[in-house]
Amino acid sequence: MDKVYNHRKYESNIYQLWESSSAFTPTIDKNKKPFTIIMPPPNANDPLHVGHARFIAIEDILIRYHRMLGRPTLWLPGSDHAGIETQFVFEKHLKEEGKSRFDFNRDKLYQMIWDYVQKNTGIMEKQLKILGASCDWTRFKFTLDPEIVKIVYKTFKKLHDDGLIYRGERVVNYCPRCGTSFSQLEVNYIEKDDFLYFINYGLLSIATTRPETIFADVAIAVNPKDKRYTHLIGKTATIPIINREIPIIKDSLVDPNFGSGALKVTPGHDPVDFEIGQKHKLPVLSIIDETGKMINTPPKYIGLSVSSAREEVVKDLKEKGVLIKIEKIHHTVGTCYRDKGNLEPTVSKQWFLNVNPLVKMTLNAIKEKSVVFASKKYEKIAIHWLKNLKDWNISRQIVWGIRIPAWRCEKCLEWTVTDGKTPKICSLCGHTKLKQDEDTFDTWFSSGQWPYATLLSNSKNSPISDRSKTNSKTLSKINIDYPVSEDFKYFYPTSLMETGYDILPFWVIRMIMLGLYLTNNVPFKTVLLHGLVRDAKGEKISKSKGNVIDPIEMAEKYGADSLRMSLVWGALIENDISLSEDNIRGQRNFSNKIWNLGRFIKNKFEQTQCEFLNLKEINRHIKNEDKEIIKETKNLVKKTGNLIEKYRLNEAAQSLYEFIWRKFADKYTESIKKRLENGDKFVLSVYLNLYITYLKLLHPFMPFVTEAIWQEIKHLIKEKYESMLINSPWPSNFFNSN
Repeated sequence: MDKVYNHRKYESNIYQLWESSSAFTPTIDKNKKPFTIIMPPPNANDPLHVGHARFIAIEDILIRYHRMLGRPTLWLPGSDHAGIETQFVFEKHLKEEGKSRFDFNRDKLYQMIWDYVQKNTGIMEKQLKILGASCDWTRFKFTLDPEIVKIVYKTFKKLHDDGLIYRGERVVNYCPRCGTSFSQLEVNYIEKDDFLYFINYGLLSIATTRPETIFADVAIAVNPKDKRYTHLIGKTATIPIINREIPIIKDSLVDPNFGSGALKVTPGHDPVDFEIGQKHKLPVLSIIDETGKMINTPPKYIGLSVSSAREEVVKDLKEKGVLIKIEKIHHTVGTCYRDKGNLEPTVSKQWFLNVNPLVKMTLNAIKEKSVVFASKKYEKIAIHWLKNLKDWNISRQIVWGIRIPAWRCEKCLEWTVTDGKTPKICSLCGHTKLKQDEDTFDTWFSSGQWPYATLLSNSKNSPISDRSKTNSKTLSKINIDYPVSEDFKYFYPTSLMETGYDILPFWVIRMIMLGLYLTNNVPFKTVLLHGLVRDAKGEKISKSKGNVIDPIEMAEKYGADSLRMSLVWGALIENDISLSEDNIRGQRNFSNKIWNLGRFIKNKFEQTQCEFLNLKEINRHIKNEDKEIIKETKNLVKKTGNLIEKYRLNEAAQSLYEFIWRKFADKYTESIKKRLENGDKFVLSVYLNLYITYLKLLHPFMPFVTEAIWQEIKHLIKEKYESMLINSPWPSNFFNSN
């Protein structure tokens, strides 16, 4: 063995050894309980970042641990087409080339993005392997795989047939730069300083942060309990500049303590105003188009951006003497999570999912512990989101994604929804001219079906044609007409969903909702959420701050094991961690320590030509210091397993580090050197028994260096152990069997 562990020499070859041996592919054994994680699919638009590396480290530790316990263990990998995020990134590449999405027709643009994604998907797969992800590549899925798309279509059709999907006109969160709407959960709310404008409307004054929208006002609303305005209800106010009269109405949604207590009602550009307008049957006026430019206003404002129009309107209000005052205000504004610009609330016709029945099922599943959150605080957050969830806008005005299977009749203007098949005639009037909707599904709608879609679409297994013979107690029912695969029967519901806490509302609760709806069962039994990776100072990592840590660069420099250990070190999974190159370098030193211990025992065995014996065979030769460390190692085995089961990976990693370095290396190793000098050869077998145990305990955390050492020393053990450490048993009964 080399004097120093050289990860570059071993890691690639070891991964090929694992993969070629089918070590990652579980065998279905109905007599054993499986352990399953469906990988959160990384976006197929960019290489992996350090946040991906953290979830890979966490999930791979759990997967390797359960595999060593002897359970059929499946970690199913995949990648996400990522909808608007991918198209947004691709459009930035086009912009660098002096091009725009508008330069291409739909089919051409889609094909260009497809080629771009396929290229990056290959990069992502290589990077997962560099980081040691022991996932089953034979089951790899992509959210645009034909079989996945079929399931998404069938889900949409069933939701529509059940009356949960509707085409509605409502105020949606619209980004004029991205050119698409977003759902309630995708709005990035930020606090900012702004101005509150008090404007004279004749009989009363209003206060608004958006004076440029006065041309779309259709009423002034006051709270019915506000005595200041009771006498004005039923009268009219006058919109300045255009001098249009509008009614003064009463509504309990008005906050009498905000501004002047009188609200200008603009249903076309505010969700609360839209709700008031629907209640009072007010007209809806739109004065901002899909590009963020002014329309349907006096000529001087037409074509201006929102910010420019605001400046002009304020200036004109001052000139007319109707601008009473301007105050500073600190408030919350909805912004686009992609480009960080302000969203424009816009009335638009979209496809919506009525979430109420799904929310009730999900809340009940959480209450009954059908799905358990490893951290209680995230269960509370999930419940809060669910109780405040509004109908889900699932349509997007982009090219990249799964196109909505709905066709509009040119004659009766009604929609025909299918499970993906193109209808020949309108289902209502029989007309033959139908046009498919240009919109695509919100990417979270398809990824929300990820756990059951990946397992149902597994073409490796033959489908079961007669589901009526299936035992309903052991198999979740599928509420869509789709064959149930062997994978779905065995691995669903999955054991664990592990992902970042920042996508709890976007993804996790939606997977539970859709899983319950389609399968009558939760998609996973436990939810484990991890925190963000921050820099050494605790600052959020971003390109603009220049503190980005490239996980692949760190893995190539210090070894994947060093990076993995540093990503679970120092904090509980659910908390943010601080990461620096010094942290990673420190774990590289630990890799070398483990390597040197293996080198030491190998050299001593070969020099003395000793035969390896188990502890029972040398029981009478064991000294008191051996008995002491054997006892402590038994406790370490138990402690490590318990900590992993409780997802306290940082404590497990740190206790292994301290024990192996301090007690085994610094103390025990030094003491046996003197015994070897005195001819005590039996101590080598004690030492190797212990060392093998530590390699097994460390393997889930540091798989490469432990496997590399195993391949160097396994000949000392001969036929008594597995040819690869990845397939060896967890040492829970190691000492009892010796």
